[in-house]
Formats: sequence, structure tokens, C-alpha cells
Amino acid sequence: MKNIQEDIKTNQFKKLYLFYGEEAYLKKQYRDNLKKALTQSEDTMNYHYFQGKNVPVGQIIDLSETLPFLAERRVIFIEDSGLFKSGGEQLSDYLKEIPDSTCFCFVETEVDKRSKLFKVLRDEGRVVEFVTPQEADLKRWILGFVKKEGKQISESTLLLFLSKTGNDMETIRQELEKLFCYTLQKDQIEKDDIEAICSSRISNHIFDMINHIAEKNQKMALTLYYDLLSLKEPPLRILFLIARQFNLLLQVKELKQKGYDDKLMSEKTGLQSFVVRKYVQQAGRFHKKELLNAVQSCVMAEEAVKTGKINDLISVELLIVKYSS
Repeated sequence: MKNIQEDIKTNQFKKLYLFYGEEAYLKKQYRDNLKKALTQSEDTMNYHYFQGKNVPVGQIIDLSETLPFLAERRVIFIEDSGLFKSGGEQLSDYLKEIPDSTCFCFVETEVDKRSKLFKVLRDEGRVVEFVTPQEADLKRWILGFVKKEGKQISESTLLLFLSKTGNDMETIRQELEKLFCYTLQKDQIEKDDIEAICSSRISNHIFDMINHIAEKNQKMALTLYYDLLSLKEPPLRILFLIARQFNLLLQVKELKQKGYDDKLMSEKTGLQSFVVRKYVQQAGRFHKKELLNAVQSCVMAEEAVKTGKINDLISVELLIVKYSS
């Protein structure tokens, strides 16, 4: 990412760029900054944008070969094309010798690093992967916004905020805006402010539901299920999240038994370290065999729904009843 900033600062650009990865917020920021540096805002003749599958490769090549009109370069942005997984062969052959007056920028979520197109971008251009930041980086990023607003927040309150938002930076930014508006007349952000204004992720509802299942609090577990249904969450998506939760708990339990610390468990499971601690506590409420059976039951429930043996809504309800009884 520093290389991109340096390119923009020095006005020395590569002819090829590829931004990819799961972190959408940072990817969007760098995409927009690069576009702003490469083009004039009012220039609609030399800037071209393509999005989605089945992009017209032939048309793109023709545009690339066309000299820019009263501008330094012709700029072509291609987003979510899937060309780095399949169908990019024609373009990969062409990009090896594109005109000096043309600049390509690809923005993708997933790529196949073995693909010919990826290797061309890697060898000839600038490739940047945008990954989910670590907990410490997220904290520094959030504290930067808090300080800019002239406010303060304690470590425990910050962790509560992150437990609500997760590690998606776009979600964090939106929730911070709400929080700053809510605490406009205050210098200190308190836990009550977080609880009052910040939206909980669906996964938080699932986490709480599993807690109630572990405690055999069937009424509350079912209440949370009905709450999710009222929010128009499809039963099969809820089932998927329940299965994912049980599977993560099983992984955490096994890793804990092997003596892994929070940091290593975070690396192995993909969970942030502040979340791992909660999962360790929740996993301790289940025997390993219970978690194995629960994961298998989720698989069987999904199969029963997809083969038409049972209604999806009832299937999830029965699963909750079974493990909360």
C-alpha cells in the first residue's frame, strides 16, 4: 500500500494495477485515490469503467489501443470481473505490451494466483492484497477517529464496540459516525453509549443463542431465533451461522486442549484475538462430543431441508430445541 501512496505522491504510475482481497473498505479507498490521481474529474472521454462478469475483452482492448484525447493517459478500471479465476487468457496476452498511454486498474475480491493474468500483473505492474487488519491495527485506526473528534474511550469500551461491529472496516466507520453523533455533547464515550446506538451483528445474535443453548435456556434461545426471523433472516442462513458457530467452538476447544494461546488460536481460526477469548469461554460450556454431534446435526438438518423432508423454519427450530433441552 505504501507503493501506491508513493506512486500518487510522485505522479509516477505503473501501467497495470491489481487490488484484491476481502477488506472492502481499504480497497475502495485506494481505488478511489488512484482514480482521482490518474484522471480529471470532468474527463469522461478518457476514463472507462467496467464491472461484473462477462466484461467485453475485445472492446476493452480496442479502447486501450485508442490514444487519449487531450489527456496524458487513457484509464480503464475493471471491477469484480472474475477474469483472474477464469477467462482472462486473451487479456493476459495483450497486457504484456500495452501502449504507454494506457493504464489499467483491476479490483477483485478473489484471484487465482496461478492464473496467467495474475502472473502478468505481478510481473509487469503493481499488485496489492487487502487483508483484514489485526486487532491492534483496528484499535489504532479507531482511536485516530476518536481523537480527531476530541473524545476519549477506554480499552474495555473499545473492545465492546469491536464485539458489536466485528472487523469489517466499512461497518466500523458507519457505527463510529452514529456513535459520534449520539455523544455529540460528551467527551467520554461510555459502554452505555455503545449499547444504546451500535447495531449488533447477526453473528452476535447467534453467539448469544448458543450461550442460551449451552445454559439450556430454551425460551431465550428460541426468542433470539424468532427475532432473527422477524428481521427477515432466511432460516437456512441462520442454520449456516449456527453450524459455523458450533464448528468454530469445536476448533477452539481442540486448539485450547493442545495448549495454543489466544494469538495462535486467532491465526488458526481467523477470529480476532478479542473474540477468541469469548469463544474459549463459550466452548468450555460444551463437551467435545456435544460439539461434534451439533455440527453433524446441522449438516443433517440442511440436507433434510434441501431434499424436501422438512420445512426450513421448523428444521432450525427443532435443532435449537434438541440442544437446549
